[in-house]
Amino acid sequence: MKYLVVGLGGFIGANARYVIGGWVQERMGPSYPYGTFVINVTGCFILGMFATLALRYAWNDYWRLLIAIGFVGAYTTFSTFEYETLLLIAEGGRYWDAAINILGSVVVGLFAAYLGVIAARILMRGRI
Repeated sequence: MKYLVVGLGGFIGANARYVIGGWVQERMGPSYPYGTFVINVTGCFILGMFATLALRYAWNDYWRLLIAIGFVGAYTTFSTFEYETLLLIAEGGRYWDAAINILGSVVVGLFAAYLGVIAARILMRGRI
C-alpha cells in the first residue's frame, strides 16, 4: 500500500511539474530556466508548509508518503537544475547566469521553505 501511495503522489507531482514548469517557461521564454526555478522554489514552500503542519498535527504517515516523498519528490527538479546550470556554462559561457541560478535557487528556495513554515503556523493559529 505504501508504494501505491508514493506512486500516486509521484504521478501527481510529476504531472504538476510538467504542466506548471512548461507554463512558466512558455511565458518567460527559453533564455533562462525559469520553469525549473519556479518549480524548485514552490516545492520548497510546499515541503516547508507540509512538514510543519504534519509535525504539529501528527498526521498519518501515509500523508508524508503521499506529499513529501511522492508529490514533492517528483515535483522538484534538482537534477534538472544542475544540468541546466551546467548548460548555461558549457554551451554559452554564461557564468553570471549560472551563478544567479545557483544562488537564486538556494537563497530563494530557503526563503520559500521559511515562508511555508510561517504559512503553516498562521494556518495552525486558525485551527485548520
